[in-house]
Amino acid sequence: MSKYSLLVFDWDGTLIDSKQQIVNCMQATILSLKLEDRSDKQISDIIGLGLEEAIRSLYPNITPAMITETAQAYREHYLTKDNTPSPLFDGATNVLETLKRAGYDLAIATGKSRRGLDKGLIDTQLKDYFPISRCADETRSKPHPQMLEEILVDYNTEASKALMIGDSEFDLQLANNTKVDALAVSYGVHGLMRLLKQGPVGFIDDIKQLPKWLADHT
Repeated sequence: MSKYSLLVFDWDGTLIDSKQQIVNCMQATILSLKLEDRSDKQISDIIGLGLEEAIRSLYPNITPAMITETAQAYREHYLTKDNTPSPLFDGATNVLETLKRAGYDLAIATGKSRRGLDKGLIDTQLKDYFPISRCADETRSKPHPQMLEEILVDYNTEASKALMIGDSEFDLQLANNTKVDALAVSYGVHGLMRLLKQGPVGFIDDIKQLPKWLADHT
């Protein structure tokens, strides 16, 4: 076992390849509400934030009422209208099974809503791997430390024993703000150079590399 006992995963872009679905749903929302155009890259750059924070980042001058309307429209597209596949990254289930059998505690800290995460966990059959999770609509959005702090409390684990694993700078900033080590994954929404600026303890290029990385960091 490595120096860590608790592994906290981001969801979108770390365990599940959902970038295109998120982009498609936001583009459909923008079109339906006749909002000012945003590029796919602008949308992918805010993946990882809570939905309201993401909307505010895309539209800094938007009114609170319009944030609410935009968020509701996005949820409708994501939960009921859009059929874009969001598969698990290859090997993710086997990795989680390996880590569970090795005795690690596993958790999720995500910018998704609780409804969105629960749907994803059921669809991917991963629910049993994650007794503890936090979503942006039940705590503060990344990079505020609250969701990770609450996970540490729930698992009664010191920050030094936890590792945050994520693909966005918001994940790594969350870890930094909680004094938790972070491991970057280079295959998600933010490029490796952008992630390395946040000072992670390392990075992996494939989720299947995680067990070996942990074994090498005892």
